[in-house]
Amino acid sequence: MTSPAAPDSIDALLADLRGVGYHAPRALATAVFLALKLQRPLLLEGEPGVGKTELAKALARLLGRPLLRLQCYDGMEQREALYEWNHTAQLLHMRAAQDRATPEQIEREVYQPQYLIRRPLLQALQTPAPGAVLLIDEVDRADEPFEAFLLEYLGEYQVTIPELGTIRAEAPPVTLLTSNRTRDLNDAVKRRCLYQWLDHPERERELAIVRSQVPEASTALTEQVSRFVDRLRHQPFANAFQRAPGIAESVEWAKALVALDTLTLDPEVIQDTAGILFKQREDVAALLPMLDQLLAPEGA
Repeated sequence: MTSPAAPDSIDALLADLRGVGYHAPRALATAVFLALKLQRPLLLEGEPGVGKTELAKALARLLGRPLLRLQCYDGMEQREALYEWNHTAQLLHMRAAQDRATPEQIEREVYQPQYLIRRPLLQALQTPAPGAVLLIDEVDRADEPFEAFLLEYLGEYQVTIPELGTIRAEAPPVTLLTSNRTRDLNDAVKRRCLYQWLDHPERERELAIVRSQVPEASTALTEQVSRFVDRLRHQPFANAFQRAPGIAESVEWAKALVALDTLTLDPEVIQDTAGILFKQREDVAALLPMLDQLLAPEGA
């Protein structure tokens, strides 16, 4: 089956992303369009929950490509991102070959592709045309040596495996890196990528997202959810919380409210479901005294 072609304009990309359930602002769609057109990695930074990871999923659906995800974490090793050798299979081969081959021949035989366990980076490079979508998620959680390791891939869509040589992409993967800005990334990584900062969405865009993700919610309920969450993120309320709810929390909250047959937001239902919006005890505690203000009619 032929994969869909990449959109030929920013407007087409915006429409296609909406078609797969992702409502992007124009600046983000422009960055994605250029990343596709120029075959460059795209680095997305922003607060948790603003839609960075979801964009990769949406692009995979839109382009009809497999999504490969490399979840980064502190202490991550190269072998977990790129490859490792199947030592058990290699050992079995060595034992079987020891009576018929020289040590040099055995060494050449055991370092063959069939003994290679491919991790996301190598899988992305070896995915046949039209290629894969590779998500390098939360790259800021990895350490600086791992960033240095990524440079060859980001700059040239290739990696070097000592036993096999240089492996280049069969088709350049669409590569997205995300960062929650827990630390600054190396300038060398940033130079190899296009860049886009993602903010929490404005109210109208969030309303469209909630409507598309929770179609069973009433129009009145989705408007209340988007208005309430929008207020949480802005002054004078924002400073009271360690982290404002993201888009993911808005969508999950709307789903929960539908499951509870909620028609109208009130202090009781908000208090009972506050653990969906906030993941810190202190944030839930800070929310409760300000519910009357948050629920007040606009202009009151």
